[in-house]
Amino acid sequence: MIYSMTGFASAEASLPNGTLHLELRSVNHRYLEVAFRLPDEFKALEPALREAIARRLSRGKVECRLQLVPLEAGRVHPELNVSLLRQLVALDETVRAHLAAAQGLRVVDILRWPGMLGADTPNAEALRGATLDLLNTALAQLTDTRGREGDKLKALLRERSDQMEAITHAVAPKIPALVKAYQERLGARMREAMAGCDEERIRQELALFAQKIDVDEELARLKAHISELRRILDAGGIVGKRLDFLMQELHREANTLGSKSIALDTSQAAMELKVLIEQMREQVQNIE
Repeated sequence: MIYSMTGFASAEASLPNGTLHLELRSVNHRYLEVAFRLPDEFKALEPALREAIARRLSRGKVECRLQLVPLEAGRVHPELNVSLLRQLVALDETVRAHLAAAQGLRVVDILRWPGMLGADTPNAEALRGATLDLLNTALAQLTDTRGREGDKLKALLRERSDQMEAITHAVAPKIPALVKAYQERLGARMREAMAGCDEERIRQELALFAQKIDVDEELARLKAHISELRRILDAGGIVGKRLDFLMQELHREANTLGSKSIALDTSQAAMELKVLIEQMREQVQNIE
């Protein structure tokens, strides 16, 4: 398979204190670039999340958004962390012993203290495991999405390559006759303009010019590049950069074919080839 760099995936997991929601969005990029939008309590997990994404994806600009949606009021059954409460009380007494003007902790301050209500703060290891499992689920969905999009891109590239092959096959048999006819017309004009000149010299000049306008090599290279394009598509994998380079080579040969054109047939063929190549190049930019 080949994979697109464009995709979206989302997954949810239930925690004792709420619902964990994760989204992955990816677009095309030259390399793998990952950006995170995480709540403060999940910041420490960023390296592990980045590593997990890098194991599954090789190119693309990826945004990972994580959100913890708390349970509705009345559905939460918090438990007071008595051990933490005792530590806070001791610290409060120590501070006020040194600073007589210091205000004591209020109940609302205590209840909002991180870790004070057990249902609000899942175990760190459990949180890490749940988050990584959720990411792997989303990555599997994202890979499937990118794979389906990649199949569409593959079909489009194959269709365009078939059209290019048809153009080259149609124009190739006409080249010898076009070159011969152009050579005869040019020879007649040269003889008129160079009356009395050596006929052998004229024939030599015409032969040299015929070599310059012969596009057999360009057509042969176009056919070879089309065959290579199909081989890469069949092989699959991470092929975006190779396809991008191949598009440059195809465009170069089509340009040369146009510049050496001596008839409407070859000019039109070159133009049609460049349109198809440009269409493929746009799509190749999205392939991983």
